[in-house]
Amino acid sequence: MSSVKIECVVNENCKIGESPVWEEKESSLIYVDISGKKICRWNSFTKEVQSVSVEAPVSCVALRKSGDYVVTLGARFAALKWKDQSVTTIVHVDKDKPNNRFNDGKVDPAGRFFAGTMAEEIRPAVLERHQGALYTLFPDHSVVKHFDQVDISNGLDWSLDHKTFFYIDSLSYSVDAFDYDLQTGKISNRRSMYKLEKEESIPDGMCIDTEGKLWVACYDGGRVIRLDPETGKRIQTVKLPVDKTTSCCFGGKDYSEMYVTSACQGMDDESFSRQPQAGGIFKITGLGVKGVPPHSFAG
Repeated sequence: MSSVKIECVVNENCKIGESPVWEEKESSLIYVDISGKKICRWNSFTKEVQSVSVEAPVSCVALRKSGDYVVTLGARFAALKWKDQSVTTIVHVDKDKPNNRFNDGKVDPAGRFFAGTMAEEIRPAVLERHQGALYTLFPDHSVVKHFDQVDISNGLDWSLDHKTFFYIDSLSYSVDAFDYDLQTGKISNRRSMYKLEKEESIPDGMCIDTEGKLWVACYDGGRVIRLDPETGKRIQTVKLPVDKTTSCCFGGKDYSEMYVTSACQGMDDESFSRQPQAGGIFKITGLGVKGVPPHSFAG
């Protein structure tokens, strides 16, 4: 087993750091601070962080084939032009639920943008239940709602053969699998693939490696866990120096580095003194596996 090394590469206290995406052409990590209302980009060469501030909670960011980015802002899918620092709405969802906002999202292998919603939290992981839904934004900007009754729509990814969609509704404490039709973007046959142990706490963001294994960030669990979707077993745990780990992705020039976002919202002074890097971005090396480059939205 190679020796795992963890370092804090962005020691800025994001309120809720989320949605890390490696942008190869910029050698940069792009991510969001949801309640800090900003999209950030960390350059791995200069170590500099640039950011774009927005007027609503911004919960995830994805690359766009035509350049720039798509984001979920409040309850809207939107386009972000980095240089102009401008955001334009593509489509608004959950209009009948003004208390809702988007949470995690990711682009599928065909260039569709999947993202889900949740009710605004009263405090971390405390909210009105069953208010969210899972949506897809298609390249022609049409939107499909897959299902509702979601608590906290969270981590998502696709198997290497693109036949399975993995999804987390955090308060179910489960990583679920669906059959996936890449031609149509339809999902079916939902089942639980892994139930989290008590000390793992709340499943949050997720990514897949080139061996087809899933990595899940455990909010309040201070770790990422590696799961085998074939057996439904946990095969590795990597503990971090902060409890509120929120999401993970692979990056670096050969996708052998893992980047993990974290949060500090809701922490008191005592917790902060124990975990001064809470809300930082961490780089994990020496895992001995590589990740899959992110897909770009085709619209």
